[in-house]
Amino acid sequence: MDIIKKIEKYINEIKEIKKNKNTDIIKIKNKFCGKNGIINIFLKHIKKTKDKKYLGKKINILKKEVFVIINKKKNIYKNNIKKEKINNDFFYIKKKKYKLGSKNPITLIKEKIINILCFLKFDIIYGREIEDDWHNFKALNFPKYHPSRDMQDTFYINKNILLRTHTSSVQIRYMEKNKPPIRIITFGKVYRNESISKSSYNMFHQIEVLYVDKNVSIIDLKNLINYLIINIFGISIKYRYRISYFPFTKPSFEIDIYYNKKWIEIIGCGLVNKKVLNNVNLDSKNLSGFAFGIGVERIAMIIYKIKDIREFFKNDIRFIKQFKSELLI
Repeated sequence: MDIIKKIEKYINEIKEIKKNKNTDIIKIKNKFCGKNGIINIFLKHIKKTKDKKYLGKKINILKKEVFVIINKKKNIYKNNIKKEKINNDFFYIKKKKYKLGSKNPITLIKEKIINILCFLKFDIIYGREIEDDWHNFKALNFPKYHPSRDMQDTFYINKNILLRTHTSSVQIRYMEKNKPPIRIITFGKVYRNESISKSSYNMFHQIEVLYVDKNVSIIDLKNLINYLIINIFGISIKYRYRISYFPFTKPSFEIDIYYNKKWIEIIGCGLVNKKVLNNVNLDSKNLSGFAFGIGVERIAMIIYKIKDIREFFKNDIRFIKQFKSELLI
C-alpha cells in the first residue's frame, strides 16, 4: 500500500475513534506517539520519498488529529473527576496543591527544535564555552587578522583563550575524534562583544547542525531546512534562500522569513568548506557535508512576539509565567 494512502487510512481511523466515548487514551498515545509508534515510522520514510514536503504535510495532519483526540479525552477525564462526590466515612488527608512552574521561552524553543532533529536521528553534543583560537577560528577558516573575524569579536582571557563565538568549535572537536558518517546537533551559549540593546545581546543561545558523509549535497541541506522551518512556523510561513558568505561553508546561504512586513534572517547555512574538512584530517575529495546555525532567541522573539531580547535574562517571574500554558501542549 502506498505510504500516503496508509497515512490517510490512519487519519480516517482517528476520526472514527473520536466518536467512541470509551477510547483508551494510553493505547492511542502508545500506538501513534510512542518510540516505535506509527508517526515515528512514517517520519523515517521521509528520506526515502521524493515528495518530502507533501509527505511532511500529511504526517503533520495525522499528528494534529492524534493530539486533538488525546487532549479532548484528557479534558473529559478531568471533568469527570471533578463531578465525582467523595462518599467516605473515613478521614482522608487532602493532597497539597503545588503551583505549576514555567519554562523560559528559550528552553521551550530549544526543546522544540532539538526534538524535531532528534526524530531525524541526529545526536546532540555539548562542549566547552571557553575555547582556544584554533578550534573557534583557525580550524573554521578564519585566518588571524582576517576581516571575517570582525563580525565575531568576542571576550579574550588571553591571546589564545576566549569565550566561544559559536558552537561550531564543538563540531571541530567532534570531527577530530570521530569518523563519518557524522550527524550531530550542538547547542549552548555563545558570546559576542556587542552593545546590549532591544535586538542584540553579548550572550545568546545557538543550535547548529552538522552532517558529513559521502555525497552530501545542497539538496539534502534544503530538504532538512525546509522540513525544520515548516515544523517550527507552520505550512503557511513565507521564507527565502539568499546567497551569503561564511568562511567555514562554500557555497553559503542565509534563510529569511517574512515577518511583520519585512524579511528577517533566521538561519545561516552552506556546504562545509573543504579547507575545514582538511583541517580536521578528513578526506575532502571523497567526503562532503552541510552545516547550519540558528539563534534560539530570535526564533523565540518571532514565535512569542517578544519585542526586547533583554527580557529573556531579567529573571522576572511575571515574564516567565506567561509561558505556563506551553507546558501543557
